[in-house]
Amino acid sequence: MNIIETEPTTNNIHENIFEEDLSIVINELSKLYFKELNEGKESSVRKQHILDFIKNYKINLQEIIYWLSINQHDSNSIHLLGYFYYYGIGINLDVQKAIKFFKKAAELGHDAAQYNLANMYIDGVGVDKNYDKAFELCEKLAGKGYSSGINLLGYCYDIGIGTDVNAKVAFDFYLMAANLKYKYAQYNLALMYEKGKGIEKNMEQAIYWYKKSAEQEYHNAKKKLQKLLKKKQHILDFIKNYKINLQEIIYWLLNNQHNSNSIHLLGYFYYYGIGVNSDKQNAFEYFKKAAELEHDAAQYNLANMYIDGDGVDKNYDKAFKLCKKLAGKGCPSGINLLGYCYDIGIGTDIDKEKALELYQKTANLGNCLAQYNLAHMYKDGEGVEIDFDKTFELFKKSAEKGYSDAISMLGYCYNNGIGTIADTQKAFELYQEAAILDNNCAQFNLALMYEIGEGIEKNMKQAIYWYKKSANQGNEDAQIRLEELLKDF
Repeated sequence: MNIIETEPTTNNIHENIFEEDLSIVINELSKLYFKELNEGKESSVRKQHILDFIKNYKINLQEIIYWLSINQHDSNSIHLLGYFYYYGIGINLDVQKAIKFFKKAAELGHDAAQYNLANMYIDGVGVDKNYDKAFELCEKLAGKGYSSGINLLGYCYDIGIGTDVNAKVAFDFYLMAANLKYKYAQYNLALMYEKGKGIEKNMEQAIYWYKKSAEQEYHNAKKKLQKLLKKKQHILDFIKNYKINLQEIIYWLLNNQHNSNSIHLLGYFYYYGIGVNSDKQNAFEYFKKAAELEHDAAQYNLANMYIDGDGVDKNYDKAFKLCKKLAGKGCPSGINLLGYCYDIGIGTDIDKEKALELYQKTANLGNCLAQYNLAHMYKDGEGVEIDFDKTFELFKKSAEKGYSDAISMLGYCYNNGIGTIADTQKAFELYQEAAILDNNCAQFNLALMYEIGEGIEKNMKQAIYWYKKSANQGNEDAQIRLEELLKDF
């Protein structure tokens, strides 16, 4: 039942609180909301704190809603009523009414209303997308110095919402909001440093800002940081245990280029930005030099750079030759990479049976990538007869080592009953685990489960959230599905 349609008596209202006191409570609620918005607290947390605040004052929620509905003379009351409609707090959820009140409050200069309205214009939630209006609202908020608005304006410049894409300007706004301790801006800033977008690539700065965001409990930053630091930390811990100054090691490496280990390690430091600014071209040169001295890890890294065009032009022939060298030495990662070359035709003709043989050899040694690749061959019947039991077993082994692609595919097996009894709840859990690790396929599948209510209660907001995450990583299916959903939402 829509609460507003049932009006409590004036006597009942005054039994609990005087009207002037209620006005003060509304203003305090609004301050709390916008304070937590600028602190970067999640919407679910803000909502709970609103409810806790009301409970602590021992105010009847229906009385507040009624009071708001008949006291539309100030922007705080108008915005708060819109907020209650948007989240269905004590009232039936109604996005259209929420927009109506957000617009009204925004026209009166209400900051939180302007922020909410800008996001709705960007996402097309309950209203047609309007990037020009969104950009205009973001400019207003940023001009007032609010971190949430500054970050959102940076996002507009980052991807071109109501303005031309300008990575440098986006970086400047993210930096401004990050310095105001806004965790989402800190995360966005870290991404810019990691990708070299709007600023020279700098992995040290990327890690610094991921840490800042993670310290404020932003789970995406935590996962990103964990992924980035995994390899780097082993090196740093090793150095720390020997109580050696990192800069001394780098200086020594620069002046002792007489063996392949020193050369490769310097390339590794440049690649990951350990004690120096990340520089892929410098890393490539050192890897190449060490590879010519038959250094296995350098040859492996160099092969991957040739395959991906990472810091150098793609060169499949050179990549294939390096993989053959590594496989000839019995290097597990090299054997798997050679199998991949035969699998998709990198520097050689496609040969599925040869790929299968190489994947199997490395999978037996416990290599998670080979186990994952081999699982796909058994699933698809490439180079071997289809065997779903082996498919499931291999995905499971690879997933247990923390490989996000394998975790996602294990979820797929549970979802579709491949090599195991179908279990949508288990599938949901695995998709969620891989999605948090930024696996875009898992993010898409998780969104789909939220959309149709499979393995979890139907939740269109969560569906849109995860479709958006997947789409932002270039998943075309997610981009299409997101566009369709936002038309109707």
